Amino acid sequence: MKTAIENETASQQPGPGGPAPKTLVRKLIPWAAKGGLAIADYGMISGSNFLLGVLLARWLSPEHYGAYALAFSIYVLVAFLYQALLLEPLSVFSGTTYHDNLRGYLITATRLHWLISAVVGLLLGLTGAAAWIFWHSPVLGVAFAGLTIATPFILVHAMARRSFYLRMSPAPAAFASFFYCILVTGGVFAFYSAGWLTVFTAYLLMGLAALVSGIIMLFQLNAKLPHATGHPAFREVWGKHWEYGKWALGTCVVGWIPNYVYIPLVSGFSGIAAAGELRALMNFSAPLLQTFAALSMLFLPYAARSQEKKPNRRDVTALMWRLTILFVIGGAAYWALMIPFRLRLFQLVYAGKYVECSSLIPLFALETMMWSAALGPAILLRAMESPRSLFFANAAASLIAFVMGIPATRYFGLQGVVWSMIIANMVYMIVAFILMFQKLANLHPGAVEFVPPMPADEAGY
Repeated sequence: MKTAIENETASQQPGPGGPAPKTLVRKLIPWAAKGGLAIADYGMISGSNFLLGVLLARWLSPEHYGAYALAFSIYVLVAFLYQALLLEPLSVFSGTTYHDNLRGYLITATRLHWLISAVVGLLLGLTGAAAWIFWHSPVLGVAFAGLTIATPFILVHAMARRSFYLRMSPAPAAFASFFYCILVTGGVFAFYSAGWLTVFTAYLLMGLAALVSGIIMLFQLNAKLPHATGHPAFREVWGKHWEYGKWALGTCVVGWIPNYVYIPLVSGFSGIAAAGELRALMNFSAPLLQTFAALSMLFLPYAARSQEKKPNRRDVTALMWRLTILFVIGGAAYWALMIPFRLRLFQLVYAGKYVECSSLIPLFALETMMWSAALGPAILLRAMESPRSLFFANAAASLIAFVMGIPATRYFGLQGVVWSMIIANMVYMIVAFILMFQKLANLHPGAVEFVPPMPADEAGY
């Protein structure tokens, strides 16, 4: 008869079909916990921004909300560029080149943040001046003025949050995001009650909330990070970020086009109030997209570290399909709950405004499902330090957006916009999978099934 120790040891040995069930459960529980915290982190950020957008849609005129939406679409482009040059390389190189000197790397990266923010602030300020002087739109100029002030603080907040994910520790980021949520949600009601709520003050509120929660995260990082073994030279870090990010930079530009270029397009063809209608429709996909962004941010550093171990084709293929299935099932579940109640939700959320847009929600769901299905190969391609591949995938989608989107937006309005987005994202998904399979063909076939290891507690902050 086996002793208790022998039984415990036997229960941990992998059987002929893979690891024992108890071992697999122990591996999956930490991933589920960290994934839940990442979703909570992004949920509080995206939820508070979503609520801010919804309340602005209720309380501002369509023209003023359209100005907010148009300025926000430009902010999304700025955030994409910032992600390409700083956040995405940060996730990759923190798991490879600078894994043993994370504090020193982050200090140098912070200098890079302020340089990028200065350039971005100048460009946004010039855009606001042009809107006021040349486009004769004071409300749009005021919106860009608020965005110019808020953007550096929103971006440093994003960098601080990303820093906690470098060693897969989203709990402190979620803690700080709670304060962001409280400040934004409480502030918007306070501003409205005092009669201060405008497009300008809405962006100032976002910047203030990002500054306060960013300071909280900086204190936490300072306490948790191991001592620096040195400070990488700015030129060295910038060189690595640029070498990686130059393709990611182009990828972000062409990735922005199929999803956000329609806001300035529809405002140009149909007026700035039409941009508010499109933004009102897009608000309903925001919780899903932000949740997936949180999970992508969690998976990318792990996928990058797995590339250092020279994984075989079977390992990488298994990870790609598991990520793809996760995102597709999550998207399908979300829209299965949303679509049946879309009319009632529009009436409830927007106080009777924009109800005519609710009929487009099923088409919008199809567009987001195409994007969701492409996340699996997209994460792996980034982890393989191949943003060049994603550039071509997004470029193909951008070509569709221009060739089809411009005439469709002009002649068919919002319905033409949504159909163009569906086709563009379908092309993106197909090209992403093709390029990923080309990468897989160069790997050793392998024969070992991939099972994600349990993140070690001592690896987190």
